[in-house]
Order: sequence, then C-alpha cells, then structure tokens
Amino acid sequence: MQSLFDSKTNEEIINRINSLAVDSKNEWGKMNVSQMLKHSQQPLLVAFGDKKLKRGLMGILFGNMAKKAFLKPGDFKKNLPTDPSFLVKDQKEFEEEKQKLIELVKRFAASGSASISKDPHPFFGKLTVDEWDTLQIKHLDHHLRQFGV
Repeated sequence: MQSLFDSKTNEEIINRINSLAVDSKNEWGKMNVSQMLKHSQQPLLVAFGDKKLKRGLMGILFGNMAKKAFLKPGDFKKNLPTDPSFLVKDQKEFEEEKQKLIELVKRFAASGSASISKDPHPFFGKLTVDEWDTLQIKHLDHHLRQFGV
C-alpha cells in the first residue's frame, strides 16, 4: 500500500493534482473540479486535528464495520455517500483550492506521523497512524481518478 508519508508517493499525488485544469471534467459524481479540491482538503484537516467533528450515531453503530471495508486493498467505490460536513456546494476558486490541497499533502509528508490526530475519526472511530494514512491516500486517489488523473 502506498503511503502519503513517503516522499515519492507524496510527489506523485502532487503531480496528479497539478495535472488538473480548471475545466477538468468529472467522470462521476456531482462536484466540479474546484469543489473536489476543496472537498479533498477536509479529511486531511481532520487527520491533522485541525477540523474537529463529533462522532455521530451512524459512526458509532456502523463505523468499525465500514472501516474494515474502506481499509482493505482496492479503490473506493464510485458515488459513495459524503459526510455532510465535507459537502461543497458553492463555487470555489480553482488555483486557490489547488494550492491549499497541495500544501496539505506536502504537510502530511513533512510533518510525519507525529502530526496525526489522536482523536477518533468521526465515522470510523479509533485509527492507527497507518489507517489514517491509508484513508488519506485512498481518498485522494479516488477523487483524482474521478477527474481522470
């Protein structure tokens, strides 16, 4: 499994982000590319502990079961439901959101495992650093594939 902590993998993700254009079209889903860039920042902010979300009833009931499915090898399925706090409905400025996402991806590798939150994930519950990493790389890959890069 790739790791966002790995400098080579981190650089590959950044190169894929840089391959996006303001007019990149989605292959599935409802977000445009600028909204996707903003959306993709949110799980990274949660992983760093910069964005705090309460654990809801659905996470308490089903989070551990879902965690196993999301962490297993393979890509995320298309059109999965999105946590309402991660939805981006308004228009965003492409270059600004792209740079913010790149900075967060760089921060992940530069800061290392010590920067990862000790708080439970709002849906999946307690995660190891490796599990946080796996979720981040799979989520970013999912949305970059959504836009063909």
